[in-house]
Amino acid sequence: MHDAGLILTLAGGLGAALVCGYATHRLGLSPIVGYLGAGLLVGPYTPGFVADTELATQLAEIGVILLMFGVGLQFHLDELMAVRRIAIPGAIVQSAAATVLGAVAVHALGWGWTGAIVFGLCLSVASTVVLIRVLTDARALHTPAGHIAVGWLVVEDLFTVVVLVLMPVMVTGLEPARLVIDLGITLLKVGALVAFAALVGRRLIPTMLDRVAATGSRELFTLTVLVVALGIAVGSATLFGVSMALGAFLAGMVVGRSEYSLRAATEALPMRDAFAVLFFVSVGMLLNPAALLRSPGVTLAAFAIVVIAKPLVAALMLAFARYPTKAGLTVGLSLGQIGEFSFILITLARDLKVVPPEALDIVVAVAIASITINPLTFKAIPPFDAWLARRRGRRAGIEISDESDVRTSSSLDPEGRALVVGYGPTGRTVSRLLRENAILPTIIDLNIDTVHQIRDAGGSSIYGDARYAETLITAGIRHAGTMILSGSDSGAVEIIRVARELNPKVHTFVRSGYLRDVAALTRAGAQRVFTGEGEVALALTEAVLRDLGATPEQVERERERARHELFGTASA
Repeated sequence: MHDAGLILTLAGGLGAALVCGYATHRLGLSPIVGYLGAGLLVGPYTPGFVADTELATQLAEIGVILLMFGVGLQFHLDELMAVRRIAIPGAIVQSAAATVLGAVAVHALGWGWTGAIVFGLCLSVASTVVLIRVLTDARALHTPAGHIAVGWLVVEDLFTVVVLVLMPVMVTGLEPARLVIDLGITLLKVGALVAFAALVGRRLIPTMLDRVAATGSRELFTLTVLVVALGIAVGSATLFGVSMALGAFLAGMVVGRSEYSLRAATEALPMRDAFAVLFFVSVGMLLNPAALLRSPGVTLAAFAIVVIAKPLVAALMLAFARYPTKAGLTVGLSLGQIGEFSFILITLARDLKVVPPEALDIVVAVAIASITINPLTFKAIPPFDAWLARRRGRRAGIEISDESDVRTSSSLDPEGRALVVGYGPTGRTVSRLLRENAILPTIIDLNIDTVHQIRDAGGSSIYGDARYAETLITAGIRHAGTMILSGSDSGAVEIIRVARELNPKVHTFVRSGYLRDVAALTRAGAQRVFTGEGEVALALTEAVLRDLGATPEQVERERERARHELFGTASA
């Protein structure tokens, strides 16, 4: 029966998310709004099908783990340390400001100070899933502002871990000395986890991935990466007492230091988006609309603190540190929402009877409203930044006519860059010809030894599967003039399709094993297709004609006739 509940929860939750997400997308809104609405539809407070809330929450936790692992893959420790001067004080000041504002607001409405402070803490913690999703959709995750926002979030998560540990002992009224001891133990656990990830993980995990990758089994590689992500996340919570999301983030950083970061991100985590969707569905399932009618003043005050006060404090902090206006807006607005940690905090406070029962409904309602509005406010950043640029330009006597004038153009020359997928005999020959003609080839290959050899020789190479957009983007498809598929891979059609979506102007040359594949490859967008069967037939035709004493004109005429019969028929 429990298995049936799991299947029904998955099918019902994802099905409702698909319908509602598509509808909101068609309306010009973020699909996140639809996912939240889907949760309300399948939740216990609306008629019809009711999904299992507990199961949905557990599945959503997997999504958080996989998402944070994926972020850690591409967020290295040096990047985190580079933003520490703004991320650490910024997170502390913003969290303190939101906590004080929230506590004062609800205390004025009749709450006790202890409950008011805890409620303010719930408003200070941004949602990991929402922040990463919004930054990713805006293509700002791997920018300086995106690094600051993620570093800011890591500091908030650590602060939340400390609060979760100290809240029970604070409520039970332990002596100050005991509080200091508990805080010290918590910090030691976090330090031990970081040391384990940095020292042990850096040696053990890459070695394990080396051995598994050497087997050539994609299933084993995928399984290994998932075990690393989930295992370290669960171990972090069980052994070190920190959040699973933080543990998964550190695990991703360890894997990201190896050669397998790109392959892990593209092959091993295709399910993270589905589980992340379940997070939003599980949030919508928690909302009881009727409970909000009992405390409309608290709800409105909390909403204003989250979507106005928090972004404003963050933006002012970055402005004070002399960061560009766009960076301040990006960081501030990305943090202008609350999510999973807020639910954990308020649930614990409710169980300890620190806050009134309706506090959970208020936090969930504010989370839904802030998550809904967050992607919409984020879309206002580019036009607002362009407006500021035009205004500054006029003050300086420079007229900027439109938004395109303030964008930074690429300095890369598409005609001087090429991607070569596969580095067998054909790939090596083509790459040599490109280099001899001043065209820089970037090789994409799934043989780690080949990748190392190319890099040791001073070349550019990527370890990954070219069927995935992330691999092609990392290799530079958006700035390439040519892509050459040198292997007769069955995934060539998918590679061409993805490449042309990312760069419609790229010229594609493909090697294929069979004539029957020419039509599909041509429809996918290949400019030239070279098949083993066809080229052998042409070479044999020419050799036979020369042995028969044919003139050069006769040889060329028969070659063209044979080419038309072979390739013309195949592409028809």
